Amino acid sequence: MSDTEKKPNRQQVYTLLVEIGRKSGDGLPAKATGAALMVYASGVDEAEAVRETVAILKQADCAPLDVSGYGTLAEREAEGHDISDEERALMQRALDENSVIVAQMTPFFD
Repeated sequence: MSDTEKKPNRQQVYTLLVEIGRKSGDGLPAKATGAALMVYASGVDEAEAVRETVAILKQADCAPLDVSGYGTLAEREAEGHDISDEERALMQRALDENSVIVAQMTPFFD
């Protein structure tokens, strides 16, 4: 393979649901007890996507408590998930930028 040929991209985008607790400077509403984050994260496998997501959330002064994986776009389609064009665009952006994108945040209150 020459230097000008690109290697196939092994990265995939995984849909993750991350529960976070409270931590000073986390940016959550004052009376929130935590939050759920819907995240699209790239990685060569789901474990890498989870590790990268947790590391980035910790850098952002968040306190990740639990991560649930929902698979890749293809896996979600195979399960019959309804995936909007907006979601697909965010997934593509995560892949293009090799990044973690928080698509939605839902704070928890008592």
